[in-house]
Amino acid sequence: MHFYPSDLLASGVSDAFTAAQPGSYLALVLVIAVLCQWLASRLRVPGILVLLVVGFGLGQLISPEEIIDREMLFGGTTLAVGVILFEGSLTLKFKQIRDLGTSVRRLCTVVVLIAWALITAAALLIGYDWRIALLAGAILVVTGPTVISPILRQLRPTRRVASLLRWEGIVVDPIGAVLAVLVYQAIVAGQDGAIGAVVLGLLYTLAIGFGIGLGVGWVMAQLTRRHLIPDFLDGIAYLAAALGALTLSNMLQHETGLLTVTVMGIYLANRADLHLERVLEFKEHLQVLFVGVLFVLLAGRITWAQLVDVLPQALLFLALLVIVVRPVSIFVGLWGSDATTRERILLAAMAPRGIVAAAIMSIFALQLDHAAAGVQNGPRSNDLTLLADQADTLVPLVFAFIVGSVTIYGLGVGRLAERLGLASTNPTGVVFAGAPTWAVQAAQRVAEDGTAVKVVTRDYSAVKACRSVGVDVEFTHILSEYAADDMPLAGFGTLLAVTSDDEVNATAARQFAPVFGKPNVYQLKRHEEATLSIKGAKTKALPARHLTAPSLGSPALTFEELDHRTRRGMRVRSTKLTEAYTLDDFRSRYGDQATILLAKIGGRYVPVTDDTVLPRSGTTLISQVPGGKAANAEAARANGTA
Repeated sequence: MHFYPSDLLASGVSDAFTAAQPGSYLALVLVIAVLCQWLASRLRVPGILVLLVVGFGLGQLISPEEIIDREMLFGGTTLAVGVILFEGSLTLKFKQIRDLGTSVRRLCTVVVLIAWALITAAALLIGYDWRIALLAGAILVVTGPTVISPILRQLRPTRRVASLLRWEGIVVDPIGAVLAVLVYQAIVAGQDGAIGAVVLGLLYTLAIGFGIGLGVGWVMAQLTRRHLIPDFLDGIAYLAAALGALTLSNMLQHETGLLTVTVMGIYLANRADLHLERVLEFKEHLQVLFVGVLFVLLAGRITWAQLVDVLPQALLFLALLVIVVRPVSIFVGLWGSDATTRERILLAAMAPRGIVAAAIMSIFALQLDHAAAGVQNGPRSNDLTLLADQADTLVPLVFAFIVGSVTIYGLGVGRLAERLGLASTNPTGVVFAGAPTWAVQAAQRVAEDGTAVKVVTRDYSAVKACRSVGVDVEFTHILSEYAADDMPLAGFGTLLAVTSDDEVNATAARQFAPVFGKPNVYQLKRHEEATLSIKGAKTKALPARHLTAPSLGSPALTFEELDHRTRRGMRVRSTKLTEAYTLDDFRSRYGDQATILLAKIGGRYVPVTDDTVLPRSGTTLISQVPGGKAANAEAARANGTA
């Protein structure tokens, strides 16, 4: 007998955690899940890829099933997946797809059926029984919010593309689960009762899913409208309602809970009289937590031997689904729809599988094991045992497929989307919320340098001024529903809130911080900061820091101060800093008369504050400086155009 250091290490770690409480293991999984997602965000790679690799490695040291009972593991997985789908469905509003109705309907019907047929054929090709192939096809039609949402955050696509991918990912998940239930029921019923089992199962599933989903959703809507749920229980109450509806549905019909929570979430999301922002924020945090933990746990169930055994089949299966199944499904299913050719190309190159596929495959493999064990010896028992054995090999195959699909789609789709003009993985554009004269001038200077810029305003004269200098303008209020939900922001990475109203600026900064990221949102210096000098008075009058964004400009000035300087004849200009004309020369020339607003650093314009450390040369400043012939000559000399 041979012993290897890795075996000794795995044995030692396993014994240590087996002797300890399960809580210690779960705490370790939680820490690893958070660290993996943090690392992925720093490396700008799909978080799921890191989670799967690290989870698989941890599983070689200690399997989750050595610590957590298998039934409990899968039960917890079902609940967590239900919460993830409920959170995703709360973001699905019909107004998002008013110009994409045909495409969304086909993505959730025709494309699913085509993909199911083609995936089944691919599974047959690699050697699976036709019944197991049908089961695999049903499960793998799903994509899911667990993989789509992180990629969308990194990709920042157009509204139309994001809506198509989000609706497909969330709505198709329960459809895949329902199809899998029907196939499983047909397998267990045998050839004689297969058709009847499928028809009755479908009707029963739809009745339970829509009945309980709409019923519980209506009850929660009434409780919320009548203010019967205290504010501090908002998130918990909706979580309990979703889990209760999911569990009740699964008790009545296996795996119908995902359909129930999806129907419930879509119903609540489209109630105009409900404001569920706090519920959504709570669920988003849970989703990030559950995604990380589930991927680490489920990946840890796969052994190296299982993975090696199915690797050749998995690679062929992956190639078939990526090269044939997805493109054919999209181009045939969306033929003649309202999706553009470029959008179809991107959709054809975007179908990663996630936690739902892994979880459902594991659950049905376990169910087939139970079904085979429950049948007495005979031909039927042998048949179910053979099918259960094949289903067990599908679990590592699906794991390998998930890793491959996330790698291909997650790492490759960014460049394709940018070439198609549908997304930007490195958004450099600047959005000005408000259009005072100096802001329009700054937007013009940024646009002249080839950087995307957008001004958001409801001032007719400002709209005319922007268009006259070739600056893109949106005629809307920055706090409007259109701006919050529908305004195209692909390619934009910075928001400057520069309206005359300090409260609007602060609210806009908070509203768009999740979109652009907190470090990329700025507002003008508040009026109170300039007028209050007594320390105690300032502390009482100024809003809490977490309710405002950093103040734009060096030195930071209020709207009134910038407007006053504009009326005095000061203008916003672009100045290149070089070895011949450095930052010291610029400051020597203008002194405290200049207000630096933006600086081009690393290929993008970065807002400047009093704390910003600017390079001496090799950058371009956008600043408000004194006007006049002398200033014009100085700017021309600095820019090398004199």
